[in-house]
Amino acid sequence: MDGMHGALLEIAATPDDGPLGLDGRFYTDAGWFGVEMAGPLRSGWHCLGRGDEIPKAGDFFTVDLLGEPLLVVRGDDGMIRVLANVCRHRGMPVAEGAGNTKRFVCSYHAWSYGRDGGLLRAARMENARFEAKGCALPRWPVTEWAGFIYVSLADEPEPLDLAGLEAEIGVYEPGAYRVAHVAEEVWRCNWKCLVENFMEGYHLSVVHPQTLRGYTPTELCTKGPSGAGFTSYHANYPDHIPARGHGAAGLNERQRHRSTLFSVFPCQVASVAASLLVSLSLRPVAVDRVDVRWTLSVYGDDLDEATVADRVALWTEVNREDRVKLERLQIALGSRHAAAGPLAGDDYEGTVRDFQRWLAGAVG
Repeated sequence: MDGMHGALLEIAATPDDGPLGLDGRFYTDAGWFGVEMAGPLRSGWHCLGRGDEIPKAGDFFTVDLLGEPLLVVRGDDGMIRVLANVCRHRGMPVAEGAGNTKRFVCSYHAWSYGRDGGLLRAARMENARFEAKGCALPRWPVTEWAGFIYVSLADEPEPLDLAGLEAEIGVYEPGAYRVAHVAEEVWRCNWKCLVENFMEGYHLSVVHPQTLRGYTPTELCTKGPSGAGFTSYHANYPDHIPARGHGAAGLNERQRHRSTLFSVFPCQVASVAASLLVSLSLRPVAVDRVDVRWTLSVYGDDLDEATVADRVALWTEVNREDRVKLERLQIALGSRHAAAGPLAGDDYEGTVRDFQRWLAGAVG
Protein backbone atom coordinates (compact mmCIF):
# COMPACT_ATOMS: atom_id res chain seq x y z
CA MET A 1 0.00 0.00 0.00
CA ASP A 2 2.92 2.37 0.60
CA GLY A 3 3.95 1.95 -3.03
CA MET A 4 0.44 2.80 -4.24
CA HIS A 5 0.26 5.80 -1.95
CA GLY A 6 3.55 7.05 -3.36
CA ALA A 7 2.27 6.53 -6.91
CA LEU A 8 -0.88 8.49 -6.08
CA LEU A 9 1.16 11.38 -4.71
CA GLU A 10 3.34 11.40 -7.84
CA ILE A 11 0.34 11.44 -10.19
CA ALA A 12 -1.39 14.17 -8.19
CA ALA A 13 1.81 16.26 -8.40
CA THR A 14 2.32 15.96 -12.17
CA PRO A 15 2.56 19.32 -13.98
CA ASP A 16 -0.65 20.90 -15.24
CA ASP A 17 0.54 20.52 -18.82
CA GLY A 18 1.10 16.77 -18.39
CA PRO A 19 -1.74 15.37 -16.24
CA LEU A 20 -2.14 11.61 -15.83
CA GLY A 21 -4.98 9.37 -14.75
CA LEU A 22 -4.61 6.66 -12.11
CA ASP A 23 -3.54 3.19 -13.17
CA GLY A 24 -5.86 0.21 -12.90
CA ARG A 25 -4.69 -0.94 -9.46
CA PHE A 26 -6.45 1.98 -7.79
CA TYR A 27 -9.79 0.70 -9.07
CA THR A 28 -9.30 -3.06 -8.64
CA ASP A 29 -7.04 -3.67 -5.63
CA ALA A 30 -9.10 -4.79 -2.62
CA GLY A 31 -6.34 -3.75 -0.21
CA TRP A 32 -6.36 -0.21 -1.55
CA PHE A 33 -10.15 -0.13 -1.26
CA GLY A 34 -9.67 -1.02 2.41
CA VAL A 35 -7.33 1.98 2.78
CA GLU A 36 -10.01 4.24 1.29
CA MET A 37 -12.73 2.75 3.51
CA ALA A 38 -10.70 3.32 6.67
CA GLY A 39 -9.55 6.78 5.65
CA PRO A 40 -11.22 9.26 3.28
CA LEU A 41 -14.54 7.43 2.98
CA ARG A 42 -15.09 7.07 6.72
CA SER A 43 -13.90 10.58 7.55
CA GLY A 44 -15.73 12.37 4.73
CA TRP A 45 -19.22 13.86 4.51
CA HIS A 46 -21.72 11.75 2.56
CA CYS A 47 -24.91 13.04 0.98
CA LEU A 48 -27.85 10.84 2.02
CA GLY A 49 -30.65 12.63 0.18
CA ARG A 50 -32.79 15.76 0.30
CA GLY A 51 -34.33 17.35 3.36
CA ASP A 52 -37.71 17.69 1.66
CA GLU A 53 -37.92 13.90 1.40
CA ILE A 54 -38.83 13.97 5.09
CA PRO A 55 -40.79 17.22 5.53
CA LYS A 56 -42.97 16.25 8.52
CA ALA A 57 -42.17 15.10 12.05
CA GLY A 58 -41.81 11.32 12.03
CA ASP A 59 -40.91 11.11 8.32
CA PHE A 60 -37.92 8.80 7.87
CA PHE A 61 -35.88 6.69 5.47
CA THR A 62 -33.12 4.14 5.98
CA VAL A 63 -29.73 3.85 4.31
CA ASP A 64 -26.76 1.49 4.60
CA LEU A 65 -23.47 3.39 4.35
CA LEU A 66 -20.03 1.77 4.54
CA GLY A 67 -21.42 -1.10 6.58
CA GLU A 68 -23.37 1.15 8.94
CA PRO A 69 -27.21 0.93 8.94
CA LEU A 70 -28.55 4.47 9.27
CA LEU A 71 -31.97 5.87 10.14
CA VAL A 72 -32.66 9.40 8.84
CA VAL A 73 -35.62 11.00 10.65
CA ARG A 74 -37.18 14.39 11.25
CA GLY A 75 -37.94 14.91 14.93
CA ASP A 76 -40.78 16.67 16.69
CA ASP A 77 -38.53 19.73 16.95
CA GLY A 78 -38.15 19.86 13.16
CA MET A 79 -34.50 18.79 13.29
CA ILE A 80 -33.14 16.04 11.04
CA ARG A 81 -31.16 13.36 12.86
CA VAL A 82 -29.18 10.43 11.57
CA LEU A 83 -29.46 7.59 14.07
CA ALA A 84 -27.81 4.19 14.23
CA ASN A 85 -30.46 1.79 12.92
CA VAL A 86 -29.43 -0.79 15.53
CA CYS A 87 -31.53 -1.72 18.56
CA ARG A 88 -29.62 -1.27 21.83
CA HIS A 89 -30.84 -4.66 23.05
CA ARG A 90 -29.59 -7.26 20.58
CA GLY A 91 -28.66 -5.24 17.49
CA MET A 92 -31.75 -5.69 15.29
CA PRO A 93 -32.60 -2.84 12.88
CA VAL A 94 -35.48 -0.81 14.31
CA ALA A 95 -36.76 0.46 10.94
CA GLU A 96 -36.71 -0.42 7.27
CA GLY A 97 -37.62 1.38 4.07
CA ALA A 98 -39.27 4.77 4.46
CA GLY A 99 -42.45 6.21 5.94
CA ASN A 100 -43.84 8.13 8.88
CA THR A 101 -44.09 6.90 12.45
CA LYS A 102 -44.66 8.08 16.02
CA ARG A 103 -42.11 5.58 17.34
CA PHE A 104 -39.70 2.95 16.10
CA VAL A 105 -40.46 -0.53 17.41
CA CYS A 106 -37.85 -3.27 17.12
CA SER A 107 -39.39 -6.31 15.42
CA TYR A 108 -37.33 -8.71 17.56
CA HIS A 109 -38.27 -7.90 21.20
CA ALA A 110 -40.48 -4.81 20.80
CA TRP A 111 -38.13 -2.25 22.33
CA SER A 112 -39.48 1.12 21.17
CA TYR A 113 -37.73 4.42 20.49
CA GLY A 114 -38.93 7.98 19.98
CA ARG A 115 -38.34 10.16 16.96
CA ASP A 116 -35.25 11.54 18.67
CA GLY A 117 -33.84 8.05 19.24
CA GLY A 118 -34.56 7.94 22.96
CA LEU A 119 -35.74 4.62 24.44
CA LEU A 120 -39.47 4.74 25.24
CA ARG A 121 -40.18 1.19 26.38
CA ALA A 122 -38.33 -2.06 26.94
CA ALA A 123 -40.88 -4.79 27.62
CA ARG A 124 -40.30 -7.05 30.63
CA MET A 125 -37.02 -5.38 31.56
CA GLU A 126 -38.24 -4.14 34.94
CA ASN A 127 -35.92 -6.45 36.90
CA ALA A 128 -32.85 -6.06 34.71
CA ARG A 129 -29.98 -3.84 35.83
CA PHE A 130 -30.12 -1.24 33.11
CA GLU A 131 -31.01 2.43 32.69
CA ALA A 132 -33.30 3.51 29.86
CA LYS A 133 -31.45 6.83 29.50
CA GLY A 134 -28.33 4.94 28.49
CA CYS A 135 -30.12 2.99 25.75
CA ALA A 136 -30.87 5.74 23.22
CA LEU A 137 -30.02 5.08 19.58
CA PRO A 138 -26.58 6.61 18.91
CA ARG A 139 -26.48 9.71 16.70
CA TRP A 140 -24.11 10.35 13.82
CA PRO A 141 -22.81 13.84 12.94
CA VAL A 142 -25.23 15.45 10.49
CA THR A 143 -25.38 18.75 8.63
CA GLU A 144 -27.51 20.27 5.88
CA TRP A 145 -26.43 22.33 2.89
CA ALA A 146 -28.36 23.48 -0.20
CA GLY A 147 -31.29 21.27 0.80
CA PHE A 148 -29.09 18.15 1.04
CA ILE A 149 -28.54 15.99 4.14
CA TYR A 150 -24.93 15.00 4.91
CA VAL A 151 -23.55 12.56 7.46
CA SER A 152 -20.03 11.65 8.53
CA LEU A 153 -19.00 8.40 10.18
CA ALA A 154 -16.00 10.06 11.83
CA ASP A 155 -16.05 10.60 15.57
CA GLU A 156 -15.04 14.26 15.18
CA PRO A 157 -15.33 15.22 11.50
CA GLU A 158 -13.95 18.40 10.06
CA PRO A 159 -16.72 20.94 9.29
CA LEU A 160 -18.28 20.71 5.83
CA ASP A 161 -16.97 23.87 4.15
CA LEU A 162 -18.53 24.49 0.73
CA ALA A 163 -18.42 28.28 0.64
CA GLY A 164 -16.70 28.25 -2.75
CA LEU A 165 -19.36 25.98 -4.22
CA GLU A 166 -22.13 27.99 -2.61
CA ALA A 167 -20.86 31.04 -4.48
CA GLU A 168 -21.20 29.10 -7.75
CA ILE A 169 -24.60 27.42 -7.38
CA GLY A 170 -26.32 29.50 -4.70
CA VAL A 171 -27.91 31.67 -7.38
CA TYR A 172 -29.94 28.61 -8.48
CA GLU A 173 -31.54 28.54 -5.00
CA PRO A 174 -30.86 24.80 -4.59
CA GLY A 175 -32.76 24.66 -1.30
CA ALA A 176 -35.96 25.57 -3.18
CA TYR A 177 -35.97 22.44 -5.37
CA ARG A 178 -38.40 19.65 -4.43
CA VAL A 179 -37.85 15.93 -4.95
CA ALA A 180 -39.94 14.38 -7.73
CA HIS A 181 -38.17 11.03 -8.10
CA VAL A 182 -35.96 8.72 -6.02
CA ALA A 183 -34.30 5.54 -7.33
CA GLU A 184 -31.68 3.05 -6.16
CA GLU A 185 -29.31 1.06 -8.36
CA VAL A 186 -26.27 -1.20 -8.09
CA TRP A 187 -23.30 -0.36 -10.33
CA ARG A 188 -20.62 -3.05 -10.72
CA CYS A 189 -17.68 -0.69 -10.83
CA ASN A 190 -15.31 1.12 -8.50
CA TRP A 191 -16.78 4.20 -6.83
CA LYS A 192 -14.01 6.45 -8.16
CA CYS A 193 -14.85 5.49 -11.74
CA LEU A 194 -18.34 6.86 -11.21
CA VAL A 195 -17.12 10.10 -9.65
CA GLU A 196 -14.63 10.70 -12.45
CA ASN A 197 -17.10 9.78 -15.19
CA PHE A 198 -19.87 12.07 -13.95
CA MET A 199 -17.46 14.93 -13.45
CA GLU A 200 -15.89 15.12 -16.92
CA GLY A 201 -17.50 16.35 -20.09
CA TYR A 202 -14.99 14.61 -22.36
CA HIS A 203 -17.25 11.57 -22.77
CA LEU A 204 -20.60 13.33 -23.26
CA SER A 205 -20.78 13.42 -27.05
CA VAL A 206 -19.42 9.87 -27.41
CA VAL A 207 -21.33 7.97 -24.72
CA HIS A 208 -24.58 9.96 -24.90
CA PRO A 209 -25.11 10.76 -28.60
CA GLN A 210 -28.91 10.74 -28.41
CA THR A 211 -29.56 11.73 -24.79
CA LEU A 212 -27.09 14.56 -24.08
CA ARG A 213 -25.02 15.51 -27.11
CA GLY A 214 -27.66 17.84 -28.54
CA TYR A 215 -27.90 19.83 -25.31
CA THR A 216 -24.44 19.48 -23.77
CA PRO A 217 -21.84 18.66 -26.44
CA THR A 218 -18.31 18.00 -25.25
CA GLU A 219 -16.80 20.93 -27.15
CA LEU A 220 -18.83 23.49 -25.15
CA CYS A 221 -17.83 22.22 -21.70
CA THR A 222 -15.83 24.59 -19.49
CA LYS A 223 -14.13 24.08 -16.15
CA GLY A 224 -15.85 25.57 -13.10
CA PRO A 225 -14.48 26.51 -9.68
CA SER A 226 -12.97 23.96 -7.32
CA GLY A 227 -11.95 23.93 -3.68
CA ALA A 228 -10.63 21.72 -0.90
CA GLY A 229 -13.64 19.40 -0.97
CA PHE A 230 -15.37 19.95 -4.30
CA THR A 231 -15.01 20.45 -8.04
CA SER A 232 -17.32 21.60 -10.84
CA TYR A 233 -17.72 22.19 -14.56
CA HIS A 234 -20.26 23.79 -16.89
CA ALA A 235 -22.08 21.84 -19.60
CA ASN A 236 -23.06 24.73 -21.85
CA TYR A 237 -25.97 24.54 -24.32
CA PRO A 238 -25.64 25.49 -28.01
CA ASP A 239 -27.10 28.88 -28.92
CA HIS A 240 -30.05 27.38 -30.77
CA ILE A 241 -31.10 25.25 -27.77
CA PRO A 242 -33.63 26.91 -25.43
CA ALA A 243 -33.07 27.11 -21.70
CA ARG A 244 -34.61 24.29 -19.65
CA GLY A 245 -37.06 26.35 -17.60
CA HIS A 246 -36.94 29.76 -15.98
CA GLY A 247 -35.70 28.85 -12.49
CA ALA A 248 -34.69 31.32 -9.80
CA ALA A 249 -35.24 35.02 -10.40
CA GLY A 250 -31.55 35.82 -9.90
CA LEU A 251 -30.29 33.66 -12.78
CA ASN A 252 -28.86 35.43 -15.80
CA GLU A 253 -29.30 34.08 -19.34
CA ARG A 254 -25.91 32.36 -19.34
CA GLN A 255 -26.74 30.52 -16.13
CA ARG A 256 -30.09 29.47 -17.56
CA HIS A 257 -28.32 28.27 -20.68
CA ARG A 258 -26.14 25.62 -19.06
CA SER A 259 -26.04 22.85 -16.50
CA THR A 260 -23.52 23.12 -13.68
CA LEU A 261 -22.15 19.77 -12.57
CA PHE A 262 -20.45 19.49 -9.21
CA SER A 263 -19.05 16.91 -6.84
CA VAL A 264 -18.85 17.11 -3.06
CA PHE A 265 -16.05 14.70 -2.20
CA PRO A 266 -15.95 11.87 -1.62
CA CYS A 267 -19.24 10.49 -2.92
CA GLN A 268 -21.77 13.01 -4.22
CA VAL A 269 -22.08 14.02 -7.86
CA ALA A 270 -24.83 16.34 -9.06
CA SER A 271 -26.13 18.49 -11.90
CA VAL A 272 -28.12 21.69 -11.38
CA ALA A 273 -29.90 23.61 -14.13
CA ALA A 274 -32.55 26.33 -14.05
CA SER A 275 -35.42 23.99 -13.29
CA LEU A 276 -33.81 20.61 -12.54
CA LEU A 277 -31.45 19.25 -9.89
CA VAL A 278 -30.17 15.67 -10.10
CA SER A 279 -27.93 14.19 -7.41
CA LEU A 280 -26.29 10.78 -7.12
CA SER A 281 -25.26 9.60 -3.65
CA LEU A 282 -22.64 6.86 -3.96
CA ARG A 283 -22.29 4.15 -1.30
CA PRO A 284 -19.14 2.06 -1.95
CA VAL A 285 -19.69 -1.59 -1.00
CA ALA A 286 -16.69 -3.37 -2.52
CA VAL A 287 -13.79 -2.53 -4.78
CA ASP A 288 -16.02 -3.35 -7.78
CA ARG A 289 -19.47 -2.40 -6.46
CA VAL A 290 -21.13 0.87 -5.56
CA ASP A 291 -24.77 1.29 -4.55
CA VAL A 292 -26.30 4.46 -5.97
CA ARG A 293 -29.26 6.41 -4.59
CA TRP A 294 -30.27 9.22 -6.92
CA THR A 295 -32.84 11.96 -6.68
CA LEU A 296 -34.38 14.25 -9.28
CA SER A 297 -35.77 17.55 -8.01
CA VAL A 298 -37.61 20.39 -9.75
CA TYR A 299 -37.69 24.12 -9.09
CA GLY A 300 -41.13 25.36 -8.01
CA ASP A 301 -43.79 24.84 -10.67
CA ASP A 302 -41.44 25.23 -13.62
CA LEU A 303 -42.16 21.79 -15.05
CA ASP A 304 -45.50 20.05 -15.55
CA GLU A 305 -46.00 16.35 -14.79
CA ALA A 306 -45.40 15.23 -18.36
CA THR A 307 -42.12 17.15 -18.57
CA VAL A 308 -40.97 15.77 -15.22
CA ALA A 309 -41.72 12.24 -16.45
CA ASP A 310 -39.67 12.95 -19.58
CA ARG A 311 -36.75 14.21 -17.46
CA VAL A 312 -36.89 11.11 -15.25
CA ALA A 313 -36.84 8.89 -18.33
CA LEU A 314 -33.93 10.87 -19.79
CA TRP A 315 -31.80 10.62 -16.63
CA THR A 316 -32.66 6.95 -16.22
CA GLU A 317 -31.29 6.32 -19.70
CA VAL A 318 -28.23 8.54 -19.16
CA ASN A 319 -27.39 6.58 -16.01
CA ARG A 320 -27.88 3.31 -17.86
CA GLU A 321 -25.52 4.41 -20.63
CA ASP A 322 -22.86 5.36 -18.11
CA ARG A 323 -23.32 2.19 -16.08
CA VAL A 324 -22.85 -0.05 -19.12
CA LYS A 325 -19.60 1.72 -20.01
CA LEU A 326 -18.22 1.72 -16.45
CA GLU A 327 -18.97 -1.95 -15.87
CA ARG A 328 -17.03 -2.80 -19.02
CA LEU A 329 -14.25 -0.46 -17.93
CA GLN A 330 -14.05 -2.15 -14.52
CA ILE A 331 -13.16 -5.48 -16.13
CA ALA A 332 -10.50 -3.93 -18.36
CA LEU A 333 -8.90 -2.06 -15.45
CA GLY A 334 -7.77 -5.43 -14.09
CA SER A 335 -5.32 -5.77 -16.97
CA ARG A 336 -1.59 -5.35 -16.28
CA HIS A 337 -1.64 -2.96 -19.24
CA ALA A 338 -4.12 -0.60 -17.55
CA ALA A 339 -1.40 1.98 -16.94
CA ALA A 340 -1.75 5.65 -16.02
CA GLY A 341 -2.84 7.39 -19.23
CA PRO A 342 -2.73 11.08 -20.19
CA LEU A 343 -5.70 13.29 -19.34
CA ALA A 344 -7.30 15.88 -21.61
CA GLY A 345 -7.21 19.62 -20.95
CA ASP A 346 -8.71 21.46 -18.00
CA ASP A 347 -12.13 22.06 -19.57
CA TYR A 348 -12.57 18.35 -20.23
CA GLU A 349 -10.82 16.48 -17.42
CA GLY A 350 -9.56 19.14 -15.03
CA THR A 351 -12.17 17.95 -12.55
CA VAL A 352 -10.48 14.52 -12.52
CA ARG A 353 -7.27 16.27 -11.46
CA ASP A 354 -9.14 18.01 -8.64
CA PHE A 355 -10.44 14.64 -7.44
CA GLN A 356 -6.96 13.08 -7.60
CA ARG A 357 -5.45 15.86 -5.53
CA TRP A 358 -8.21 15.62 -2.95
CA LEU A 359 -7.78 11.83 -2.72
CA ALA A 360 -4.00 12.10 -2.34
CA GLY A 361 -4.41 14.50 0.56
CA ALA A 362 -7.26 12.59 2.18
CA VAL A 363 -5.45 9.24 2.09
CA GLY A 364 -2.30 10.85 3.42
